[in-house]
Amino acid sequence: MKKTVAIIFGGESSEYEVSCVSAANVAENVDKDIYDVVLVGITKDGKWWIYRGSTDDLRNHIWQEKRALLIPAVISPCKAHHGLIALDGANGSFEIVRIDVAFPVLHGKNGEDGTMQGLLELAGIPYVGCDTYSSAVSMDKAATKTICAAAGIPVVPFVSASKPCDIDALVASVEEKYAYPVFVKPANAGSSVGITKAKDRSELVSGIALAFEHDKKLLIEPNTVGREIEVAVCGNEKPFASVCGEVIPNSDFYDYETKYVNDKSVCLAPAPMDEATAESIRALAVEVYKALGCSGLSRVDFFLTENGAFLNEINTIPGFTPISMYPKMMACIGIEYKALITKLLSLAEGCED
Repeated sequence: MKKTVAIIFGGESSEYEVSCVSAANVAENVDKDIYDVVLVGITKDGKWWIYRGSTDDLRNHIWQEKRALLIPAVISPCKAHHGLIALDGANGSFEIVRIDVAFPVLHGKNGEDGTMQGLLELAGIPYVGCDTYSSAVSMDKAATKTICAAAGIPVVPFVSASKPCDIDALVASVEEKYAYPVFVKPANAGSSVGITKAKDRSELVSGIALAFEHDKKLLIEPNTVGREIEVAVCGNEKPFASVCGEVIPNSDFYDYETKYVNDKSVCLAPAPMDEATAESIRALAVEVYKALGCSGLSRVDFFLTENGAFLNEINTIPGFTPISMYPKMMACIGIEYKALITKLLSLAEGCED
C-alpha cells in the first residue's frame, strides 16, 4: 500500500517564489510507486490550500489563481488526525486527509526556522529535515556562529544587534573592529535577501535599515576574501558529506539577483581543489551539522581563504530548483535527484540513519 507525502510550499517568506520552484521539482521526483503526493500551498498572506493542479503553475507562480483546483485545508495539531483537515466551505463539512510523511519545501521565515517543524511535531507527522530546535538556531546566523565557535569551528567574525538599538553606537562599534567594506545581513533570512555590502558609513547606515526591514536582528561581518565553498550534508545519526561545490558569483557578491534572476553566477560541482583541502572542508561541514543538532539534510557554506576555511552559514532546507547546489553535489557522489528525494523521505520516517 502506498504512503502519502505532503509537499508543503510557498509561505509568508521573501523566498516564496524559490519555494514554489523547489516544490515543483520535488513533486516531480517523488517515487510514485511508493508515495501518493498531496501538494499543500501557503500563499504570501498565509492562506493554506490543498492544490490539485500542475507543477507548471507552481513554477509560473500562478497556482493560487486556479480556484477550481484549490481546497482550503490546515494541518491538524491533533495526533489522532495525523494529517490535514480539508474544509468544504459550501456546506460546512470537512474531511481528514491522513499524511504519512511531510516534506516542507519552505525556504526562510515561517518554514525553515522551526515554526513548521513545531506544528508537524505537534501533529505527530514525520517530516524531512531538521527538528524544531536545530531549524531555529541554524536559521539565526548569529546563533549558528556562536554555537559553532564554542565547538571550536572557525567562523567568520561578526557583530550582532537587535531592535531597538542605538545605530550610532552600532556603527562606531563596527568601525572600531572592521575596515570597510562590511556586510550587513538580517540574522534570519535566506537566499541573501536583505544583505548589503557597505563600502562607507552612509551605506552601512542604510544597510542596517534594510536588514531591520527583514528581521528584528542583524549581524555585520568584515569582508572575507576567499572562495565560496558549499557542502551538502545528509543523514541522521550517521551524517555524510557530498563533494565540495564552489559558487563563483561574477558580481559584487552572491545576492538574490545573482542566485535566481540574472544568471551571472557559475556553480561548480565538484569544486576544483586538492583532495586534502576538500576532505578537511567536508569533515568540517559534518562537524557543523552535528554541533547544531541537524538531521535529514543541510547545506553548509564556507569561505576558503589563505588562512583556511571559515563557516559562513548553514541552510537546513536548501533549494531544490534546477540550479540549486544541494542536489547537484549529491549527484556527484552517485545520489541522483529521484533517489535523493526517496532517501530524505526514508530518513524522515526513521527507516535509515
